[in-house]
Amino acid sequence: MAQLSRSGRFSEEATALLNDFNSSIMFDRELYRYDIQGSIAHAKMLAKTGILTQDEAKSLEIALLTVQNEIENGEFEFKIEDEDIHMAVEKRLIALIGDTGKKLHTARSRNDQVAVDFRLYVQDKTKTLTSLVYTLVESLHSIAKEHKATLLPGMTHLQHAQPISFAYHMLAYASMFSRDHSRLEASFERNNFSPLGCAALAGTPHPINRDVTAATLGFKGPTVNCLDTVSDRDFALEMLFNISMMFVHISRMAEELIIWSSSEFRFVTISDQYSTGSSIMPQKKNPDVAELLRGKTGRVYGNLISLLTVMKALPLAYNKDMQEDKEGVFDSVQTAEISLKILNEMLLTMTVNVERMEAACKIGHLSATDLADYLVERGMPFREAHFVTGKAVALAESEGVDLSELPADKLKALDALIGDDVTAFLNLRNSMNARKSSGGTSEASVQAQLDHFEKWLKSNVIQ
Repeated sequence: MAQLSRSGRFSEEATALLNDFNSSIMFDRELYRYDIQGSIAHAKMLAKTGILTQDEAKSLEIALLTVQNEIENGEFEFKIEDEDIHMAVEKRLIALIGDTGKKLHTARSRNDQVAVDFRLYVQDKTKTLTSLVYTLVESLHSIAKEHKATLLPGMTHLQHAQPISFAYHMLAYASMFSRDHSRLEASFERNNFSPLGCAALAGTPHPINRDVTAATLGFKGPTVNCLDTVSDRDFALEMLFNISMMFVHISRMAEELIIWSSSEFRFVTISDQYSTGSSIMPQKKNPDVAELLRGKTGRVYGNLISLLTVMKALPLAYNKDMQEDKEGVFDSVQTAEISLKILNEMLLTMTVNVERMEAACKIGHLSATDLADYLVERGMPFREAHFVTGKAVALAESEGVDLSELPADKLKALDALIGDDVTAFLNLRNSMNARKSSGGTSEASVQAQLDHFEKWLKSNVIQ
């Protein structure tokens, strides 16, 4: 059989080089289930509107499911000359049922066909990623519940700043990933409209019913403007952006896990199940999973920039440039799926070294701000309090102790406003618990955040 997209118009066969350059079958075959799903919906609609008979539609459905089984059982031969998954399926369909197979493309173009296939894929994978992000937030919430009282040095500029809890730190990441979850959900709703029936760019003169195919495929309805629809890859770009944002958060967490698991910090111990060794140094235990998570971030960013660049100056409607829309999305989706799964497992199996974290809180004078606040509460202007506190830190440095360990009598000698009660203010746990404002690190505030995420998890659970 001649190549379906060239029959009639062309007097010469395509060269092997053109077939290799033009074909997308070796990657867009990923869409086979969605292509068959869309074709069955289209056939049923054609029968419902009288364009096909019910027997023809049934014959098409049976044959399309046969093709799907052949693909899934490894019996289907993908050929470069078939160009893309749409033509490959149609060619096999015609081989199975003859002329009836040729009727399937009535009132349809590859332009709306690929748009619906790709959108179905993105919508399906959006649900998958939403579920994986939910599981990650659930795990972070669980870890946080165990460590409400675990002290951790809070840092700015990677320097010790103020005492916080490990729970508080984990809930910061829960907040990040809950935003990723929200973005995915919003994208799903925004893009849940069917392109099918738009044909090449201007609709079709056949009496089709786009509402029927939209409902059959699980969309809220058909898209509004066909010219926009066959040109649109916003849904794919949103998927790439959502994954890229997700990897901002994954990479930041991976970076901290790499730092925290180092000999210098030893805040956490990553399980042997998620660590690797060295080919030459037998003592090594490397955080390669976290490093790969950090490294894959560049990969997904690249896929986003690539498609943005492809789309930035295309005239309406469909252009062959848009064949470059899929591989990056497939790659980013696969990368995100395995990355979310392995990050979740690594977090659940790591050991939190509580004593090491708490000991580190006595490095860097984390309660210095508390001394300044103490003086302000007694009437001293903040800038003067800042100066006096600086002198106290210098004194602690000269004594070789943390500010929280400096005796009250030595602190009292610095200023008449300092009393015996200063020691309690400088206690690290008291310092952490003093920050009771909404969103703060006190145990009461952290409990409120835990309660927030408890409600969030219940309201977002997948039924």
